[in-house]
Amino acid sequence: MGGFDGVATLVHLARGGEIGESHETPYTLIADGPHRTLRRYGTDDEVIAAVGSGHRPVLLIPPLAVSTACYDLAEGLSVVQFLLSTGRVPYVLDFGDMTRADRHLGFADFFDDIVPEAVAATVADFHGNADHPEKEKSPDSAKVDLLAWSIGGTISLLTAAADPELPLASVVAVGTPLDYAKVPPYPLVKALMRPVGTTPVKLALRALGGIPAPLVRLAYRGTAWQRELKKPGYILRNADDTEALARMKAIDRFQATMPGYPGTVSEQMWENFIMRGELADGVLDFGGRVVNLADVAVPVALFGSHRDAIVSWAAAHHGVELLSGSPRVEFTTVETSHLGLIAGSAAVEHTWPRIDEFLTSLDARVP
Repeated sequence: MGGFDGVATLVHLARGGEIGESHETPYTLIADGPHRTLRRYGTDDEVIAAVGSGHRPVLLIPPLAVSTACYDLAEGLSVVQFLLSTGRVPYVLDFGDMTRADRHLGFADFFDDIVPEAVAATVADFHGNADHPEKEKSPDSAKVDLLAWSIGGTISLLTAAADPELPLASVVAVGTPLDYAKVPPYPLVKALMRPVGTTPVKLALRALGGIPAPLVRLAYRGTAWQRELKKPGYILRNADDTEALARMKAIDRFQATMPGYPGTVSEQMWENFIMRGELADGVLDFGGRVVNLADVAVPVALFGSHRDAIVSWAAAHHGVELLSGSPRVEFTTVETSHLGLIAGSAAVEHTWPRIDEFLTSLDARVP
């Protein structure tokens, strides 16, 4: 790209040209099925080394309506690569695309079925590949650390609360909204809809079968409107910086691959999270399946940002109060964008090292 001047680079990108190559860290497919594909990053030897070091497997749970590329965005912006560099073995659960055919899926399908199944498969693979005497030193490695971004953190916390007997060691929730009354514009929307109730929106979501992928992608870009406006200037300033432009294009590809929200999940987010405020209160009733977040019995690490245009700092920080009955709750502020919390330069400098410190502190407690 060094031969391009700024204008030529802008024209090249405007025509759909690519800079850099698509990134994907090598992985092993552990399990496959509808909305439950499980991948392991790291070799068998790295698994053996991790067990011998007293590390547990780390299972990454994606948000709904977001691809797992958020955890492996680009070279140098990949949390799975970071975890591998610390001697840990990351697994990623992929929910896959959501279409109208998946409109029946609700939150209980994830926290009662899909995620617990992935936890069991992770434990089985981690120990099945660690046929080595060193594994006897780490009995606590039979547990799993959950790491999640955005609503993936909500699903992870619901999973931990729904079955306290699951072999979980901790939950790390990055940029996770835990009080929708503190996320603009939901308070205004709730006030405007109060006279007519939840039914009109629920019927619309039911008719759509959820929130289609194109609407999700449009909404995400809308929250990042400043980035879109600044993009031409950014390209011109970095015309000779291939690495910077490649990272920009990686984010563009990520935005273009966002799947949709399934129907029942969309209705539950509207009714349980926004209109009823059940998530903020901690007791949620999903059609008779009641989950109390006071039942989360593992250490929790939370992250938030005042610069996050999608999840306010207050909405993320609400978890400190909400989960006060957990053995340990920590909150870290990292000032960056929503995506930047998990896959930006601020994540590299602040979020990831803090996650490692948190997990390492738990490793130290292994008998």
